[in-house]
Amino acid sequence: MGKPVILDFYAEWCGPCKRQGPILEELKRKMGDSIEVRKIDVDQNMDLAGTYGIQVVPTLIIEVDGKKVREFQGVTDAGTLEDILKPLVS
Repeated sequence: MGKPVILDFYAEWCGPCKRQGPILEELKRKMGDSIEVRKIDVDQNMDLAGTYGIQVVPTLIIEVDGKKVREFQGVTDAGTLEDILKPLVS
């Protein structure tokens, strides 16, 4: 099983997205190389946002081996994310 990937769909103009960024940075520091975080600007990647059906930013999608495990809309705290990710890392 591959490592979990968090897809962070955001926009530069989005206030809540600015709050989500530091939460993901803290989570990445805490969990290190056991997870990957990919930031995706919806304004620059409209096709990808459309493929994932993104209608709200921020939206976080957790994938393992290319399959969606969970999706969160709005600002999501580090504790919630860590609880989901811990069982997914080897």
